[in-house]
Amino acid sequence: MYAIEAQNLTYTYGIKTPFEKTAIRDVSVQIPAGEFVGVIGHTGSGKSTLIQHINGLLRPTSGKLLLNGKDIWENPKEIRKVRFSAGLVFQYPEHQLFETTVYKDIAFGPTNMGLSEEEVRLRVEEAAEFTGISSALMDQSPFELSGGQKRRVAIAGVIAMRPEVLILDEPTAGLDPRGRDKILDRLRRYHQAQKNTVLLVSHSMEDVAEYCTSALVMNRGTLFAYDTVENVFCRTEELEQMGLAIPAITQVFHRLAAAGIPVSRNVFTMDAAKQALSAALEGRGRNA
Repeated sequence: MYAIEAQNLTYTYGIKTPFEKTAIRDVSVQIPAGEFVGVIGHTGSGKSTLIQHINGLLRPTSGKLLLNGKDIWENPKEIRKVRFSAGLVFQYPEHQLFETTVYKDIAFGPTNMGLSEEEVRLRVEEAAEFTGISSALMDQSPFELSGGQKRRVAIAGVIAMRPEVLILDEPTAGLDPRGRDKILDRLRRYHQAQKNTVLLVSHSMEDVAEYCTSALVMNRGTLFAYDTVENVFCRTEELEQMGLAIPAITQVFHRLAAAGIPVSRNVFTMDAAKQALSAALEGRGRNA
């Protein structure tokens, strides 16, 4: 059984109108539980449409979306429960923040799950700790926070529901490098602690290479690839033809290899780069 399984998933907007457009077409993919998946693709590739199906915000025009082996639309009246199991954090936190205090915003999901007041409190505290929200912020209005703080509150509100699948649509968009790294580091620690399935939609190949265990690539509404990050990023020419830039460090190693320096082209992270350069220098020293 897979955490997420799409079976010939197709979705068309504006059917029988002049604006009719098929956003995803015949997508089939199986994602095991516990994966940290980077979802990538050019603008208009269908990645946002795909993730909205996982959360039940969109209903397939044809095909099925299964969560833990069950068709989420088998009983449309229970689709609300799906959104507790597959939590979605939108790209813009303002779309999810609406309560008068940070505490109430984080508590909104667990409260609507019918949990006791004590259980809600425990979940709010746990989610706040995971996302780095201090107790001093709990009574503040979420709209008075910085951009990075708003994103952490939006993420905490979804994490507090303890979803089996956590989906994040560009959670670091617009943040400076330090703010981006803080959020991604906390998401990695959350994933390691909870062992659940995380989908990270990102335009940053560097972030996918650094944080994700696998990569799902959408192209013109179809599934191009779903594999380990290494196997996907090895398909450099195909990715570039789609308009997707490989990580900058990988470009550097391609140039080093082209210049005759004995290094691997398949280097995607800074840690891997350090190891590759150290190995190359040691080899050079032995041959001197």
